[in-house]
Amino acid sequence: MSTELATYIGYAASVFVVGGFILKDLRKIRLVNLIGCICFVIYGIYNTPVLWPVIIPNGILCLIQLYHLFKKE
Repeated sequence: MSTELATYIGYAASVFVVGGFILKDLRKIRLVNLIGCICFVIYGIYNTPVLWPVIIPNGILCLIQLYHLFKKE
């Protein structure tokens, strides 16, 4: 993946995370935030050098969002 494409994915991740603050429905917030976190993980992997401080917390946040999206209520 090109560095330019990785940069655009990073910008998209920022848009998703910030966009989640506009929503009121908790499930939608978690879904939008999950997409943003996934984009940040992809951004961190394909950036040179690999950005572990971006990958690790966003990977953990992905798992947390998935847990809350799929837990039984």
